[in-house]
Amino acid sequence: MKMDDIARLANVSKSAVSLALNGKPGISMETRMKIINIAKESGYTPRAQTRTEKTSGSSNILRFVACTHSGIVLEHYAQQPFFMELIHCFEEQCRSNGYSLFFSSVPSDQLEQQIGQLETENESSGIILLGTNLSKEQIRLISGKQPNLVVLDTCYETEQANFVVMNNRMGAYQGAKHLLDSGHRRIGYVQSQYRMYNFDMRRQGFLACLEEHGVAFDERDAFTASPTVVAAYPDLVELFRRRSGDLPTALFCECDYIAISVIKSLTEAGLRVPDDVSVVGFDNIHEAVVISPELTTIHVEKETIAELAVRKLMGMIEHNDQVTVKTMVDTHLVIRKSSRPLLEQVSQM
Repeated sequence: MKMDDIARLANVSKSAVSLALNGKPGISMETRMKIINIAKESGYTPRAQTRTEKTSGSSNILRFVACTHSGIVLEHYAQQPFFMELIHCFEEQCRSNGYSLFFSSVPSDQLEQQIGQLETENESSGIILLGTNLSKEQIRLISGKQPNLVVLDTCYETEQANFVVMNNRMGAYQGAKHLLDSGHRRIGYVQSQYRMYNFDMRRQGFLACLEEHGVAFDERDAFTASPTVVAAYPDLVELFRRRSGDLPTALFCECDYIAISVIKSLTEAGLRVPDDVSVVGFDNIHEAVVISPELTTIHVEKETIAELAVRKLMGMIEHNDQVTVKTMVDTHLVIRKSSRPLLEQVSQM
């Protein structure tokens, strides 16, 4: 298959195909991933470019690898708002530092084989790994293929590897503290049906805040939703409707997608946000200001995460920096209209 064929299948220009396959800016993330997926399915690789890079003995390519699996990081992960925004930040950082960024999605059960194949076909200078739910052994396998490695979205403190993660415990603590400061004492928790490092840390931060302030958490007020699909879930709608007189006055959600689904489900159940139930999310994706009411949420410093990860890789590539680090990036609360003080508290003020 030629570039012309890929352009025809993707309904884009040949120049757009070139930009996508060479990791260059100038096209949208959706178009880039569409082209890359078509090229991958057809077995196309830009071999002439690969030979040139290997002959010259140098490469200015960084590879962003997402290990896909059911539940959290789906095959079309780049279309999910959080990941789309994060990847855009990495594109900006790489471009400003003179690196091209290639994107690859690898099924977690084919990790070693496909990483090896990718590096053989188009050798990179370093890998940024979206390591959601990867084991220590899997991270070691990738490090064996490319030692210049920075892992995102998970962290093993005892593993000698570079990790850059958001401060999940702090973010959830900030969300719970905001609700406590607003007078709420019965606060529910809406968690993902799929577990991962980030979500586990958020639950710890939420419960730690409540415990520190002497507020008990009732497991009856723990609910479950999908972290990747926005919808008013029939089961959740029915549960909220059935418990309309026995619900928490506020709900903290493990991510914004869950929070938006909760708002939709509460509304369909005949409950008002925030008058009946306040809702707080986590991530501060673009959709947080599109939903009505606008979502109170925890802002993740995606630009800083990208900057720190790329800077660490550059140190390894250009200065042989062999010191491994675990970097945690703090979060901050963004207050919008989905949360409010309790009406009882307002009437006393």
